[in-house]
Amino acid sequence: MRALARQKRQVAASLFGLLGFVLSESAAMSQTQSPVSPGSTEQVLEVELNALGQLQNGCAATFVLTNRLGAPIRKVSYELAFFNDKNVVDKITTIDFGEIPQDKTRVRKFNLPNVTCAGVKRIVVNDAPACDGPSARACLDMLRTRSQVSVPFEG
Repeated sequence: MRALARQKRQVAASLFGLLGFVLSESAAMSQTQSPVSPGSTEQVLEVELNALGQLQNGCAATFVLTNRLGAPIRKVSYELAFFNDKNVVDKITTIDFGEIPQDKTRVRKFNLPNVTCAGVKRIVVNDAPACDGPSARACLDMLRTRSQVSVPFEG
């Protein structure tokens, strides 16, 4: 009888842990913004975290950018903050995404030395130190982020 009660408690604890995991993953996914639908007239700069891949000496981050601002961007860079599993910033770096023509999509891959991909739990766009586009603030004010990986990417 005690063995059966103990098994029931273990099963309940396992289910509770699984439920917590599912809810946390669901909350993380709901934080990413939805993409702009094709044909939309909304003016945005979409930046997607597309992939993270471990390298021998760091982490490779791949981003997909789509310029829907109605004007070309001659240069844009973003300051990104990388958070660990304790929600502490491990690294802040500025990445130059370069030129993005109007209504075009560009893919950019960056190697982040001394970063372990598995240790990255969240990435936040902290600032846009360079934005040579339709306005100086457009790269931040019109930014729409999303993530194709389990790591949230926030604008």
